[in-house]
Amino acid sequence: MDEGLFLTVCYANADESIAVVDLQKVVSNSNQVKLLKQEHSKKMEELNKIIVNARGEIANETDNEKIIMLEDKYTKEFNTKKEALERDYNNRLASIEKNIREEINKKAQKDNYDYVFAKSVLLYGGKDITNEINVK
Repeated sequence: MDEGLFLTVCYANADESIAVVDLQKVVSNSNQVKLLKQEHSKKMEELNKIIVNARGEIANETDNEKIIMLEDKYTKEFNTKKEALERDYNNRLASIEKNIREEINKKAQKDNYDYVFAKSVLLYGGKDITNEINVK
């Protein structure tokens, strides 16, 4: 282990107030995340309906040119909707993550913690404040 890192951790532990947060638990307990996942699942089902409809329409077509046109049409429709869905999901998830960071920051300031680490990166020490993080 790097001695500089070890000494820094020992120094911080001796003089500083440290908290830890189980980020996975905070995220999985978040109502916002649960709602986002439910909405995402519903929208993915809608995308699957596009595939089912496309297969049905293509299967009923006998003209090769029309088949190619239908395949292109449904591929473009699917890709456009999927990209929009992913973009919306990622934007909303980033907003939720920002909200979680803000709540952790508020808790750290309120209780005068000098450092807050993810529980997964701190091997020992620190007060676990996971259950005290209230994400709306």
